[in-house]
Amino acid sequence: MPDALAARRPSIAQQLALAAGRLEALGVRNGQREATSLWAAVAGVARGEVWLRRDDAPAEAVATRFWEAVQRRSSGIPFAYAVGRVAYRRLELSLDARALIPRPETEGLVDLVLQVTRDGGRGTGGVAADIGTGCGCIALSLAVEGDFDRVVAVERSPEAALLARENVALVRPATPVELRVGDLLGPLAGERFRAIVANPPYLTTAEYAALDPAVRVFEPREALESGADGLDATRALLAGAGTLLESGGVLALEIDERRADQVRALAREYGWNRTLVHEDLFGRPRYALAFAGEHR
Repeated sequence: MPDALAARRPSIAQQLALAAGRLEALGVRNGQREATSLWAAVAGVARGEVWLRRDDAPAEAVATRFWEAVQRRSSGIPFAYAVGRVAYRRLELSLDARALIPRPETEGLVDLVLQVTRDGGRGTGGVAADIGTGCGCIALSLAVEGDFDRVVAVERSPEAALLARENVALVRPATPVELRVGDLLGPLAGERFRAIVANPPYLTTAEYAALDPAVRVFEPREALESGADGLDATRALLAGAGTLLESGGVLALEIDERRADQVRALAREYGWNRTLVHEDLFGRPRYALAFAGEHR
């Protein structure tokens, strides 16, 4: 009988203790916390609920997913890839090694875009573009939280674009999100946009080589490295976005805090007469906003 089988199954607490020991033995720090977080992620509940129900016998399907995630995490795979999902702003998205793991800082980029497009006095509507969409987190956030007519998401990796399409189908935003495969601004030629947004790769070749192996081994290199000075993608976006924006539109970029002054200089070089650099929650220069209509 199902009840009898459940009664013989180890409790959540027992399984967490076993997993914590395995994780710590293989070099994962704070094994108990990590195991609890893994359980919460695969079960789709808050960590506090895992604790409250620790004496329960879990559903077999949840336990199976948990131990699969523990095995992946034990091999060094980053947490988000191990559980196959990531929380981003209001969204819960599927995630795997086809795309970069979204960072909290990038949520701030979405905040700024929503603010400037709402406060610009131009009403609503228009089209937003997300360049290098990865798993689709920025594009989908703009579709769910913004007031655009539609959102175009561009991704040069066909594999990452497929993941983004899966997330569009998962979220099913009321605002249409269109996926286009191509490099940077190429797929946008001949159109006009209210906002062009990107978290481009911005590490130098040397900085990429020095990354923690947990990042360098598992996350896609093309989403992290951008040439000898880390500015190849940023340079291309500043060079080409001006002709694609409506008057009053905005190019919004996440940037490396160490190269904020270089980004300002590049913006001036490419004719952007007004570029604002905003700090992230840690006080680091992280976002550059350049405005059309103030571009020669």
